[in-house]
Amino acid sequence: MALGRAWPGATLASMADPVATAETQAPQDLGGRLNLAGKGLREQTARGTLVNATFLIGFNVLGLLKGFVVAALLTAADYGVWGIIVIGLGTLGWLKQVGISDKYVQQSDADQELAFQRAFTLELIATGAYGVVVAALIPVLALVYGEPKLIAPAAFTLLMLPAAVLQAAIWVHYRRMNFVRQRTLEAIDPITTFAVTVALAIAGAGYWSLVIGAVAGSWASAAAAVRGSPYPLRLRYDRGTLRSYLGFSWPLLVAGGSGIIAAQASILAGDQVLGLAGVGAIALASSIVLYTDRVDQIVTSTLYPAICAVRDRRDLLLESFVKSNRLALMWGFPFGVGVALFAADLVHSVIGERWAPAIVLIEAFGLIAAANHIGFNWTAFFRAAGETKPIAIVSAIATVAFLAFALPGLLIWELDGYAVGMGAVIIVTLAARFFYLARLFPGLQIARHFVRAFAPTVPAAAAVLGLRAVEGSGRTPALAIAELALYLAVTAVATILLERDLLREVGRYLRGGRRVPASVT
Repeated sequence: MALGRAWPGATLASMADPVATAETQAPQDLGGRLNLAGKGLREQTARGTLVNATFLIGFNVLGLLKGFVVAALLTAADYGVWGIIVIGLGTLGWLKQVGISDKYVQQSDADQELAFQRAFTLELIATGAYGVVVAALIPVLALVYGEPKLIAPAAFTLLMLPAAVLQAAIWVHYRRMNFVRQRTLEAIDPITTFAVTVALAIAGAGYWSLVIGAVAGSWASAAAAVRGSPYPLRLRYDRGTLRSYLGFSWPLLVAGGSGIIAAQASILAGDQVLGLAGVGAIALASSIVLYTDRVDQIVTSTLYPAICAVRDRRDLLLESFVKSNRLALMWGFPFGVGVALFAADLVHSVIGERWAPAIVLIEAFGLIAAANHIGFNWTAFFRAAGETKPIAIVSAIATVAFLAFALPGLLIWELDGYAVGMGAVIIVTLAARFFYLARLFPGLQIARHFVRAFAPTVPAAAAVLGLRAVEGSGRTPALAIAELALYLAVTAVATILLERDLLREVGRYLRGGRRVPASVT
């Protein structure tokens, strides 16, 4: 699929119903991948989004809550140790996440049991190689940061690797769009992790509470995944499959490496300039973006099997991209702006004054998280189309921008400079992202897409800022809560007014009704 090629008559408003054919096809007509149980593809996707929203919002609220609860119980230095482990070793995990699961979902082999077992074999090989690299780098990490106490907890996290391989059994449910089964199995990890981590943190285990909790959650989920696997877990190696997966995955490997450079550089520079407390501040602020990225998977993960099934229909891909982004922006942009507005209240009234130096950084990362929602799931459409090279290019551009703006800002002006530099990085990244999206979707109205992103949030933010302009000098938690309620109410009303047609359409899908064709650009 060439990036520059447009489908004839690409304006969706001119089509009678571009999904009608896809919805009435038998499952085998969609690559034998879906069992829609009599539902249309739109209806199944809409209901899948609701299922994923129910589960994933819950998972990620637990994750965000865990981060703030543990931050209140641990010292900044302890949190910094965990930040080094997560970013120092966890980012290397991007080298392993080279798209094996994505390629498995995309493929349409005749023998799906064999296809899964071959993908499982490649996952085992990739994880084993990653484990060897990580084990060798743990002493190096401790030496670089001058923290010998990193060795034991970092080594303990290696126990998560075999569990991650066994969790591959969940891929089959995902490919079939059996979201209830998939998410039920996945739910065991965050619930177990939260319970174990918080209990150990209360007991005074320090950073070990985070380490042990993560390992416990991984193995609990792995045990459930194996028990619920539709196929037996067998090793089936095939050179042709390896070549196919490598062609799909090497750009994703480059993208992962680009991310590693930025993450490692920020943590290393933060440690040298500000110490472990500074690393903890960066890790805490980064958790905001991580949270929004995870919640974004509600829409992206639901869509990916569906867009893989109809990846040759550029018109359907455009409609899916625009509408999925509109749905995500309804919550993502207000959330990020809300974090920026109420960051100081969060620090002073919730997690403690020791995090006060991180207020500006938290505010900046809230705005960054909001901006990053614009076109957030663009990589899924390129992966579905088999065009993964643009993903590598955009990641490389973002890394160059990080080295040019964010890293010097951190070294010269510390956390405030880092915040400004990361703002510049997201601007450059969005420009590169939409350059390729314009080539994939020539009918995409980019300016309108940007305006739609922030329109509902403008009156809500203005209401809060206006109220603050007339407030007295004494700020109380009750006043902050009242402002937050006002912000949420105005956002909800503005969203309903501006996006009522899309909300009605989604409602029809959830009720099993038919779609009324409409322009999506």
